[in-house]
Amino acid sequence: MLKLCLCVSQGIPLWDMPTQEGDVLYLCLEDTFCRIQDRLFRLTDEASGRLHFAVASDKLSDGLIVQLEDYLKEYPDSRLIVIDTLQKVRTASKDNAYASDYGDISLIKDFADRHSLAVVVVHHIRKQNDSDVFNKVSGTTGLTGSADATFVLEQESRASNAAKLYVTGRDMPYQEFTLRFRDCSWELVERKEQEQLAKEAIPDVLFRLVDFMQGREEWTGTATELLEALGEIETAANVLTKWMNEYRLDFLLENHIRYDFSRRSSGRMISLAVATDI
Repeated sequence: MLKLCLCVSQGIPLWDMPTQEGDVLYLCLEDTFCRIQDRLFRLTDEASGRLHFAVASDKLSDGLIVQLEDYLKEYPDSRLIVIDTLQKVRTASKDNAYASDYGDISLIKDFADRHSLAVVVVHHIRKQNDSDVFNKVSGTTGLTGSADATFVLEQESRASNAAKLYVTGRDMPYQEFTLRFRDCSWELVERKEQEQLAKEAIPDVLFRLVDFMQGREEWTGTATELLEALGEIETAANVLTKWMNEYRLDFLLENHIRYDFSRRSSGRMISLAVATDI
């Protein structure tokens, strides 16, 4: 967050992505000024005068938005506000947990929308594993449901300096950033966008199927016979048909292959045809 704040306050790129220069407020509510100053000196020799800090604030339910409004009166050209962390500006609520989560983020989103600036809210993730990394955000889905975008940073292990940053949002494609922590800063190793990630998810056997159909107009047989023709020994017949059904309307059609099947007494027959009119 500190590196992001520095970049925006100076209008310099973060990980080769441009920023729009403006004033920045960093509410580093779990830190002291001494700790922030130490990290700042490790990142830059001279910080911009457009970067502002606070180590204490009111709660969301007790005047934080009013404080932020007052700050903007003094610094109307602000582009970014970071609240680190969300828990520091919340109060215990006896209401429905989802409603409470959704309501807190909605208050912040409304403020951001009214002033056309970005507000980044730092929050913790749960330690439990989940197949969907965004389900690890601590709390209910009200937090991610009311936000415009969600970023989840997850280290490979506690001792590792490598991590993945997963990004999803209403106005941006799904992305993954591979990062490495060095000299008090996360450095970009690799960035993958949705299209590239989707292509990498396609099973290798389907690429071999596309190569197999080069120079052929059609092919008919069972899934087992197709695997034999492809020289594929590690994929089960039912898995192949599952993948072909899953990718028939995108990957296969994009490669001009029509896939169909029919059931006969001898079993399920696969029909492949090369279509040049797609």
